[in-house]
Amino acid sequence: MSEAARDARHEHGYIHDKDGYLRRLRRIEGQARGLQRMVEEEQYCIDILTQVSAMTKALQSVALGLLDEHLSHCVVDAAKAGGPEAEHKIKEASDAIGRLVRS
Repeated sequence: MSEAARDARHEHGYIHDKDGYLRRLRRIEGQARGLQRMVEEEQYCIDILTQVSAMTKALQSVALGLLDEHLSHCVVDAAKAGGPEAEHKIKEASDAIGRLVRS
């Protein structure tokens, strides 16, 4: 079964707070535009780095929230069903955690 077909029949865990995630991502988008403006205006390096740190923390917060939602919905549902789907979801989650830890 394709990923698109699985997604079509499964509601993603973050859907209940989709608006909240979108708000946070729009705020991060605004922070990125602010960083561009700071560089264009040749502002002090430390001030720019402080804003980069804030934006990084905001992105990490979104990522951790999505990961938590994925584990508590998608992975738990697949584990209950068992079989290759469960193995796939667990591997997928493990790989995502690895990417987050390395970032």
